Amino acid sequence: MMNLEMLNWTSDNGGDKKFKEISVIHANTALKNHFRPDFSSFHVVDYNPQTGEVIKKATWQGAANCSAWSRGQGWALYGYTMMYRFTKDQTYLKQAKGIAHFILNHPNLPADKIPFWDFDAQGIPFAKRDASAGALMASALLELAQYATGNEKTEFKSAAETMIYSLSSSAYHAKLGENGGYLLMHSTGAYPLNSEIDVPLIYADYYYLEALARYKKWYL
Repeated sequence: MMNLEMLNWTSDNGGDKKFKEISVIHANTALKNHFRPDFSSFHVVDYNPQTGEVIKKATWQGAANCSAWSRGQGWALYGYTMMYRFTKDQTYLKQAKGIAHFILNHPNLPADKIPFWDFDAQGIPFAKRDASAGALMASALLELAQYATGNEKTEFKSAAETMIYSLSSSAYHAKLGENGGYLLMHSTGAYPLNSEIDVPLIYADYYYLEALARYKKWYL
């Protein structure tokens, strides 16, 4: 879903219109096959390349095939919010709002709103956090709030604000000259693979800065 922004932008800025058509087909296919009734998503869907038939629904970086891998929920939130921006298709807006409500109302979302690496991770509340998931969720929620009204607008903006303040605190934000030059600590890349556990990640910093830029723009 995150890669679709490039396809949409290219078509809207002088490129071949087929790129946006591919983007929409991909988004619709994911909408059909990746999500559960509660708006949580599977991480991986394996398709038959000849027929397009779903072979299995599983995970690669999540806790289990039936779990809600936190960064994956963030990718989905961001992706469908972005698809609404480019298409104004209400289906995408509804999906983004549903994903947002799943995340924000989940009983395992900590008070500081920076998620554990999986919403169903073993060992909660002592499981590892994923600052990268929190950063991209914050950025996505700020954009989604622009398309919402009333209580939803307030809810999305307030949650994003909490995430940004949490990430900007000493609990996640490294001191100058520490953390290998990265801004954020405590991200989790692929816990089941014992890879990138409780480390800085470049995309955590990227979406944190994007969230800060969007937050600043909101008040200017």
